[in-house]
Amino acid sequence: MHWDSNGPLWIRTSKYDPHQGGKIPMDRVLFQFSEIVRIVGGNPYYLPLTEKGGITSVISDSRQASKGCLFVPLKGERTDGHYYIQEVFSKGGKVSFVADEFWSLNQDSLQTYAVKYRGAYIIVPTPLKALHKLAEGYLRKKKVHRIGVTGSNGKTTTKEIVGAILSQNNSTFMNRGNLNSEIGLPLSVFEVRDDDRWAVFEMGMNHPGEIETLVQIVKPEIGIITNIGTAHIGNLGSQEAIAAEKKQLLSSLPSTGVGFIHEEEAFASFLKEGVQARIKTFGERTTPGYEGAENLGLRGWMIRLEGRRIHFPLIGRFNLKNALAAIAVCKELGVGNSEIKTGLESVKPLFGRGQIIEGPVTILLDCYNANPHSMLEALEFLKEIEWQGRRIGVFGAMKELGSYEGEAHRTLGEWILQKKLDGVFLYGEAMETVYRLLKSSASSVPVFLEQKLEALALRLKEFLKEGDIVLIKGSRSLELERVVTYIVPDHTEGEHA
Repeated sequence: MHWDSNGPLWIRTSKYDPHQGGKIPMDRVLFQFSEIVRIVGGNPYYLPLTEKGGITSVISDSRQASKGCLFVPLKGERTDGHYYIQEVFSKGGKVSFVADEFWSLNQDSLQTYAVKYRGAYIIVPTPLKALHKLAEGYLRKKKVHRIGVTGSNGKTTTKEIVGAILSQNNSTFMNRGNLNSEIGLPLSVFEVRDDDRWAVFEMGMNHPGEIETLVQIVKPEIGIITNIGTAHIGNLGSQEAIAAEKKQLLSSLPSTGVGFIHEEEAFASFLKEGVQARIKTFGERTTPGYEGAENLGLRGWMIRLEGRRIHFPLIGRFNLKNALAAIAVCKELGVGNSEIKTGLESVKPLFGRGQIIEGPVTILLDCYNANPHSMLEALEFLKEIEWQGRRIGVFGAMKELGSYEGEAHRTLGEWILQKKLDGVFLYGEAMETVYRLLKSSASSVPVFLEQKLEALALRLKEFLKEGDIVLIKGSRSLELERVVTYIVPDHTEGEHA
């Protein structure tokens, strides 16, 4: 594949920080009103609306409203975004999508808002679908090369590593945080800039059809599937169904595109079948130029790449796999070893993903997700690391497992027994299965089960002593990072890069 029809790939000498959007300059116009109508269809309703200035941002949260924004009102479990249109217009919002049904029931009040604030509407069947069309239309105008990353585990970190490497010589966009859903990803698209050479999109999936929707918006040229695990299996029904959903990324690639899967992927044959793009593998045997790595424990890895020694600071074999995926992709894109080295060495742990908090007690904060696969990887790291003190595990219940919940938690209990930790703390109703299994075993390891976070944190604090290492692992909704504030009083909660 030729990635630059105008000359060599690396034609810039300056360095770039991978950008993930943020505040858009007010003078940056994304669309004119008539252009939005043309892209999404629907029926425009507006008073004499000047085209001067255009739309400067696209939002779905009324709290983010600012002058010149387009509002996408979405209907959630608790409220309907349509009820916030007046607030958006009062803050300078210029245009709002409106669902057909809502317009027919609330036309008088909506027209009143339009008159009062000089706002405009585009009436569409479904605002979310209109957002998808608009995001697709926006990307269609850009010359940026698109890379899609999905998988049950590791997709966020892999995206960050790929972005860190590619940004060494070219302006690179990544969708920020966890904006990887059918809502978050299209909203992030509008932050792609004209000077971006690369756009790396993480694609999440928790229900059937979501990946298909996202690839229709992005139209990636490169696709990475980190692995096929059991995350969200409760929503999909089986691991085979998860594989079928993830495969949509590879199936969407053009014949000139390239897909990447792990060299030991159990679903490799299925993922390759019927795909027109070339499929390559990554891993310790097949990533080009990889010559091995030394495990540095809490300091990450020392990777050997074609004679170069690269200090990769992320912990665990699971993160080494993510690095090998990124190296394979960037090698395919013609990136030099010097840029790969600098990019890998610049990566920093993300909130709740293998974070290390050092002190009298060392904490491994890995609370951003939890499924059987990621639980096992975290347990293996805790057991294998060279450590003189005690090894303590704090485990929160795994979510979205459906009918697999009981089996998954029993398996987790068996894994915990095998690792022979020095203390186990369990949180959540689903962990009762693990608690009963551990207590009925011959193990003498102290085991505690709590249903309230504060009780868990206080019991853990009482148990810990200097020199311990503690793994905190659980599903995001449990907010296990709050436990850290009890152990480290001056620790600040919240997400950060």
